[in-house]
Amino acid sequence: MSWRSGSRSVVLTAYHPSGSGDAPGGRRSGQYTMNHDHSKKTPDGALFDRSGSQDSLDELSMDDYWKELENIHETRGNNHEERVALVVKEPDEGELEEEWLKEAGLSNLFGESSGDSLESMVFLSTLTRTQKAAVEKRVETVTQTMRKKNKQHQIPDVRDIFRLQNDSKGKVCDGSEPSTVRTSENKNETQDRTKGPKFHLGTDERKSLLEDVLFSDTDINLEISFAEQAANLKDSSVGKMCKGGGGDTLLPNFRLPKDKTGTTKIGDLAPQDMKKVYSLALIELTALYDVLGTEFKQQKAVKIKTKDSGLFGVPLSVLLEQDQKKVPGIKIPLIFQKLIAQIEEATLETEGLLRIPGVATRVKSLCQELEAKFYEGTFNWENVKQHDAASLLKLFIRELPQPLLTVEYLKAFQDVQNLPMKKQQLQALNLLVLLLPEANRDTLKVLLEFLQRVIDHRDKNKMTLKNVAMVMAPNLFTFHGFGSKTIEQSEFVMAAGTANVMRFMIQYQKLLWTIPKFIVNQVRKQNTESQKKDKKDKAMKKLLKKMAYDREKHEKQEKTPNDADVPQGVIRVQAPHLSKVSMAIQLTEELKAGDIVARFLSQKSGNVQTLKKEEVFLYEIGGNIGERCLDDDTYMKDLYQLNPNAEWVIKSKQS
Repeated sequence: MSWRSGSRSVVLTAYHPSGSGDAPGGRRSGQYTMNHDHSKKTPDGALFDRSGSQDSLDELSMDDYWKELENIHETRGNNHEERVALVVKEPDEGELEEEWLKEAGLSNLFGESSGDSLESMVFLSTLTRTQKAAVEKRVETVTQTMRKKNKQHQIPDVRDIFRLQNDSKGKVCDGSEPSTVRTSENKNETQDRTKGPKFHLGTDERKSLLEDVLFSDTDINLEISFAEQAANLKDSSVGKMCKGGGGDTLLPNFRLPKDKTGTTKIGDLAPQDMKKVYSLALIELTALYDVLGTEFKQQKAVKIKTKDSGLFGVPLSVLLEQDQKKVPGIKIPLIFQKLIAQIEEATLETEGLLRIPGVATRVKSLCQELEAKFYEGTFNWENVKQHDAASLLKLFIRELPQPLLTVEYLKAFQDVQNLPMKKQQLQALNLLVLLLPEANRDTLKVLLEFLQRVIDHRDKNKMTLKNVAMVMAPNLFTFHGFGSKTIEQSEFVMAAGTANVMRFMIQYQKLLWTIPKFIVNQVRKQNTESQKKDKKDKAMKKLLKKMAYDREKHEKQEKTPNDADVPQGVIRVQAPHLSKVSMAIQLTEELKAGDIVARFLSQKSGNVQTLKKEEVFLYEIGGNIGERCLDDDTYMKDLYQLNPNAEWVIKSKQS
């Protein structure tokens, strides 16, 4: 792309206080990425007549975007802050790939620990064809780099790594066919699989993908790997027919088809499984970008000295640490919540809300006063006008030392606009949200939900989806860096592109917080394979200690009463915090998780009367998953078949 040419570095700009009028404690705000020269205003020829369509960006004026950018620059000018450029140089050859492998949890495929890669074999065995290709590509680059640098430790050939993984299963994958675990199992493992649940990892789906696209072009298929879908469509006539979606600015009505085993949202899984989700999401996103020919490079976060107290210009982690001393367990900064509440307290029907800025001098004064009085509880919120509160909210986002979308992934968020189809853009955003740190992701979710509430009052406030996206995009995607020789038209394209990404995040936010089923199934597969490995290790220890017979006998004695207690087709549900603490439930085709919760709550006694249905959930615990909160529409018989060894517990999400 032209905006990247001629540059080998990223410029991050920090602001340091130089006058007595600055906020207490000296506020410094980090600005991050993308192509903006302050001397430039709206690019020549960038103005268009406003379109009657609420969804079209190609036909509407970019006035709102450029005016917001001007307001941001004026706010900075009023603060009289000295700009200091911090340059992040492009990493050395192989450095990005090495960091990527570490992030993906595959650091033991290279370097000094490369000889001990058995732990990664379990992980690699669950990857799809395109995911493996992405890993192979990075390992090959790191291997070549290490050979050039004459590293003294063992450097395995990438082919050996994947040959070892496949040989351990009894077959070498030649790369010409989908390489899931099921194609390379030995006879004993095949027999084991016939007894257990089947995990579809997205590479051997029997039904035609082309047929799926023709008849369900607005359905988001979460059962098949996104990269596999892209690879299947890439050279097909249907793929060519569907392309061009990136240029069409009307937003489709995408939806998630119902999954009988339940939809998994961010926050539904246990932390140990979320770590696996992170690694898989990173590999899947990279594979998707590889298939579509879009470069995926994580930026390296620069460590700059930041404030360790205060409100504005303070890292989210520091803010939450402060706030949790006042409100234990809080996940969203108190100041962020309060500013949104202050905006909503008046009315969301105010015309130009978010677009019309507050008075700059008053906003600066309020900012300083908040820094001094917010935590003391002496700040007078009656003095804060609605437009001032909106300006403070945007200021808070801009002045985070690192972007809300993170330095690592901000560019990847922007590059979503380069993907050829809108469905692929949405899939990439889904994976990127999974990669965000928890604090950033939770704060972004609250922001997007608030923006949607503003849009819901568009008939009165005149703030449509496109208007809100135009105003908010500059606050999340600030234009700095990647060289100063920016072509104005290229800058306009980038501005429209980031506004489009902002639209996607607002419009499809409910879809973006969903964990794709194929990733959850890969987690299940990893857990199953790890358990088998653990069992083999334990068996060996038993033999060494000559206790195998006694322990097997003891285990059988323990299992017999349970097997007799729960007949086939029946599950026992525990509810330790309710009056009815246990109940045997007969599984039927139509029985849902919500039905079971309702059955327990219908037992009116004890503290059950104080609990509401939305406060308690049925959990799937153990078996091939750590812990998973079930949505009410989960069909229990289907889920039981997927995880027959799970325990079932009703509890509140807070606990």
